[in-house]
Amino acid sequence: MHDYVFPKVTEYAIPFFIVAMLLELFVVRTGRAKGAFETRDTLTSLMMGTGNVVAGILLGFVSYSLLLWLWQYRFFDLGLSIWVFLGAFLLDDLRYYWYHRIAHRVRWVWAEHVNHHSSQHYNLSTALRQSWTGLFTGMFVLQAPLVLLGLHPAVIAFVFGFNLVWQFWIHTETIGKLPRWFEAVFNTPSHHRVHHATNPRYLDANYAGTLIVWDRMFGTFVEELEEDQPRYGIVRNLGTFNPLKVAFHEYVGIFKDVFRPGLTMRQRLGYLFMPPGWSHDGSRETSKSLKAAYVRRNPSEAGKPGLPGADGAEMTPAEGSAELRLAEQIGERRPCLRHFCLHRGHKVLGAQHAAVPGGDVVEPVGDRVVARIGEVPLDAGNRQRRLLRNRSCQFARGIGQFVLVRMDR
Repeated sequence: MHDYVFPKVTEYAIPFFIVAMLLELFVVRTGRAKGAFETRDTLTSLMMGTGNVVAGILLGFVSYSLLLWLWQYRFFDLGLSIWVFLGAFLLDDLRYYWYHRIAHRVRWVWAEHVNHHSSQHYNLSTALRQSWTGLFTGMFVLQAPLVLLGLHPAVIAFVFGFNLVWQFWIHTETIGKLPRWFEAVFNTPSHHRVHHATNPRYLDANYAGTLIVWDRMFGTFVEELEEDQPRYGIVRNLGTFNPLKVAFHEYVGIFKDVFRPGLTMRQRLGYLFMPPGWSHDGSRETSKSLKAAYVRRNPSEAGKPGLPGADGAEMTPAEGSAELRLAEQIGERRPCLRHFCLHRGHKVLGAQHAAVPGGDVVEPVGDRVVARIGEVPLDAGNRQRRLLRNRSCQFARGIGQFVLVRMDR
């Protein structure tokens, strides 16, 4: 069996990483370029990067050994020509695109990837905020087809190092848009800022490693817009610089969801393998529902890149002849239900025109609900407080009363 040894590209690039971060820090702090640093945030990123290296030293042999075992069953042996290395780079970059897309669409994989998105700043140190638990997702199986095609695991590891080095320098706000031909082919700081943004139009976009052509081919490309500047982080930011919480918070959330009482096996599996934000009762927001809510609030944006059309945004329950019920009836749980919280006189995401049994109408002005269709006091029992804790709606504590309605679809 072949035993190839190639240089570890990322180790050779460490001096470049250090010099680049110091240079970026200098130009940002002296006002020569756009960007932001927060000391504790940067330290957290560096600790996450250190943990990633340690995890690779301790556990990296597991996936490599399995791929090496698979090598004996290869269909071909493509050798080590320059064309093999170029082909390996292209195929592995495509493999990375699909890994990255899965990581944003399957919660089990998102749990190891979310830490990379957890910083609310976007600078070169963010590139080092890497996972400690990548092995446990099992996503190295995406490399198996490359091995069976005749690419040695050492070749795959070698070319992926160049992919990682490329992804380092694009984590910055100091570089604007590059020449059009370059932006058309390669992943750039502009494209990757979109990927790290939480703006609704930018969610689940630009998964590329090195070549942005994959996103253009598979319909996930979204351009960075001057009028919609990226806001970084995750939909619900952590509010901590503790690297242990950054690394494992999503696993804790999965554990709590999977083992909550009263769920079916299908619902428990949903909390593992459905997209982030999925819930069995529809009480949470996925990227799809966040995009739809944004279009409902901004109808003129419907159908633009990254956003659904008017039909996909489920514009109003009334148009769908949906039946709405008040919070007193919320006790029964059925998978077809989706909950809406409507605050009288208070801003609420996703406020909608909706007919209510009895003839009352919820009529938002902009996104402020002005009609009074019913009230449930804040202290009207533990059930209502649990709904607030579940964050099935946003609630302004100063108001004291809220209306919760349910739509059957």
